[in-house]
Amino acid sequence: MFSKALAPEYQGALSALSVNSSLSDVLAAATEQLTAAERDGDAHETARAALAVAEANRRLGHVRAADRAWKAGYRTARSVGDRSAMAWALWSGGTLARQRGSLALAFRLLRHAADMGKRGGDVVAHGYSLAGLAETGRIQGDYQAVGALHDELLAEARKRGEARHTVWALEGIAQMHRNSGRYDTAYDLFEEAAGIAAKADDRRGHAWALRGLADIVSVRDGDTEGALALLDRAESGCREMNLSSALAYNHKMRANVLYRAGRYAQAHEMYEQALAEFREMDEPRGEALSRLGAVKARARLGEDRSRTAAELTELGGVLDRIGLRHARAMVDKARAEFGLLPTDDTETDTAAGTGGEDAGAAAPGAAR
Repeated sequence: MFSKALAPEYQGALSALSVNSSLSDVLAAATEQLTAAERDGDAHETARAALAVAEANRRLGHVRAADRAWKAGYRTARSVGDRSAMAWALWSGGTLARQRGSLALAFRLLRHAADMGKRGGDVVAHGYSLAGLAETGRIQGDYQAVGALHDELLAEARKRGEARHTVWALEGIAQMHRNSGRYDTAYDLFEEAAGIAAKADDRRGHAWALRGLADIVSVRDGDTEGALALLDRAESGCREMNLSSALAYNHKMRANVLYRAGRYAQAHEMYEQALAEFREMDEPRGEALSRLGAVKARARLGEDRSRTAAELTELGGVLDRIGLRHARAMVDKARAEFGLLPTDDTETDTAAGTGGEDAGAAAPGAAR
């Protein structure tokens, strides 16, 4: 039995905020509370309000403001030896680093967060930080290294009846199965996640699960209209909560679905829309993956082969610098798709030739 989804990153005077609260409302309330806590000289409450400010800004795509807020919160928490608040600030900073494509920094901050949460006796901060490490490894494409951790965190979340963490873990495991070509297993896991999220009123988790289902319905079943309908439902949830990053990834998936259906002009338009959204929020993973889709769509529409080859080479370098192994393999598959490179039959990215899923898409829950 699962409880209603909670948002433990909203703490202290802000603990009444819902996981479904509009991020604009969260930012306004957190900013007001931060000002009041600073005025009262309450360092503990200041650090907790700063965490909410950081998380609202991060999810809205205001990465510079988010960076300032988590660092300020950490310094304040450290000044009074509040290890729990320090752990949460490090978790926020690590999650932001991953969002910005700085995976090495994300690993470092999240490891510190997990250690600080353990030392401070905050089991939730410790668990969220471990989940962040697992998600960072999954996004990087290192499934072997983090698969067991995903399974462990899922078992713990089920045991405690934590809906939000259960949904996060199910979606992460589903994504790994999907990217490995095990579509039926992935579909079942996304479907379970969607059901739990709906019952627990976790709209963010539900939107990501619907996105995952749309992907499978498109690539496995060839059901374009069914996939687009699922994405329409997910988009409604994203807009209600003003989830900028999730909405951009929704648009990226919509472009994938259109590409697979051979609707290349529409796909290109949607890839460009997603690209603009990712650029606005300074999210290089989403930006690079949207660029890859746009390059492929333009190639299908007759762009010069030499320009396609040059763009793919540049993108390969970008993805190498970010460290997205699975996505980097997709560039090589794209070269093979357009006859720009001999096909390597040993690679396992079964989706790249069909507008495959981006390895950089993240689930919600602990990390989003």
